[in-house]
Amino acid sequence: MKLLFMRASLAGIAVIVLFGCAVGPDFRPPELQTTGSYTASPLPSHTANAPTGGGTAQRFAFAQDLSSQWWTLFRSPELDALIKQGLMDSPSLSAARAALREAQENLRATSGTLLYPGVDAGAQETRQRTSGIFYGGSSSEYDLYNASVKVSYTLDLFGGSRRRLEALRAQVDYQSYQFEAAYLSLTANIVTTSIREASLRSQIGATRDILAAEQKRLDVVKRRFQLGAVSRTSVLSQQLELAKTRVALPPLEKQLAFTRHALSVLTGQLPGEGKLPRFRLNSLTLPEVLPVSLPSELAHQRPDIRASEALLHQASAAVGIATANLYPQITLSGRYGTEAAGMGDLFSSQSVIWNLGAGLLGPIFHGGQLTARRRAAIAVYDEAEAQYRQTVLKAFQNVADVLRALDTDACTLRAQAEVEAAAKATLNLTQRQFELGAVSYLSLLVAQRDYQQARINLIVAQAERYSDTAALFQALGGGWWNRVSVSAGTASKRVKTDRPATAGSLHRGGSE
Repeated sequence: MKLLFMRASLAGIAVIVLFGCAVGPDFRPPELQTTGSYTASPLPSHTANAPTGGGTAQRFAFAQDLSSQWWTLFRSPELDALIKQGLMDSPSLSAARAALREAQENLRATSGTLLYPGVDAGAQETRQRTSGIFYGGSSSEYDLYNASVKVSYTLDLFGGSRRRLEALRAQVDYQSYQFEAAYLSLTANIVTTSIREASLRSQIGATRDILAAEQKRLDVVKRRFQLGAVSRTSVLSQQLELAKTRVALPPLEKQLAFTRHALSVLTGQLPGEGKLPRFRLNSLTLPEVLPVSLPSELAHQRPDIRASEALLHQASAAVGIATANLYPQITLSGRYGTEAAGMGDLFSSQSVIWNLGAGLLGPIFHGGQLTARRRAAIAVYDEAEAQYRQTVLKAFQNVADVLRALDTDACTLRAQAEVEAAAKATLNLTQRQFELGAVSYLSLLVAQRDYQQARINLIVAQAERYSDTAALFQALGGGWWNRVSVSAGTASKRVKTDRPATAGSLHRGGSE
């Protein structure tokens, strides 16, 4: 009868374990209401072109997937090599990779604790003395040997352990997407910093060309002054113009040095190592085809959105944990071993000892602590959901801004190219007229200043177009889902998600 009762009890426990409920909400991402376009007014299929470097018309390829190595579209071997070095040596990327490994190992460690029984083996030798009061007035001393195996397991009746594992898996997802975000940020920063260096180097080159031309004009003005054709004021004015141009050179050189230092740090080098290539705008090719993901796919492709979603998932699991804490816990334990007064008798049949036990722990009164913690967990979830939606909104704004910027960048570059060409023609004509005495020196100075400013503005417009092109690839997620993730493969190829849950499931306590 006793054996039958034990078997029935064990069968009942097995049924509870297998079919036990997991209280709290089952997570699904919030439903996103997206439109068919990133911008309020439709974008043209092509951008404007300009008769200058970087003036190629770009085509928006909507619904086309992104390359995981999008930077190769700039067709710069030096840039490709620099990014490869940055991916290998960047401390920020190494830190993100280490944080991911930590989350993965924490998940493995906790999985072993929660999913499987704890088994411990022990052996002990003690010297004992008994009291004579209980044994006819004489005490005795003897050795006691013990060897046993102990097993314990807490039944996951209400899913608290499963929710803890769910939270840890969400943490792994979060660190995985944080790694992808760091990867994307690093590559994009290397590209944009290289473009900034190329722009500054071109501006410095243009400024030096202008200095050389102004020096020649100063020599001409001096000769004309010696011949009495112009006044001393003209000489001083040209010297002043030359000095103003020289003043503009040191700040550009300082910005170039700072940019080189930043590029060194991005690639894991000390600024003093000096092993960086020198970038120029004419060494970069402007990508002509710009893949643009569908708005409905953006939330699945941006690492920051996916990381925010993982935090929301973790908050949802925390609600389940807090809910499970409201219910009783049952712990099963057992021990089997031997115990004897002599080492030789330790493994005899007479020395076998064992015990089985079950413990029940149920909350009765905690002053409202457990329910308050559950309400706090729900509040954390609500906060995470709001932050998730804000992240999505900012991401769509980011893409919309960049798309508009690319369209206006092309128009700006075309206009600047026209201004530069007109300013150059005006300067050449004015200089010939001045040498013939047909115009005043003031007219020459005006033409000279206009050309100088137009040339610098053209370089800035060219660099802006390159930078915004790189920013588009970054805003769309960088195509990380199309590569084998160097973050142990945990994030790659995970683009699709389930349908969202209803928000009220949290406040109702979820499905059991």
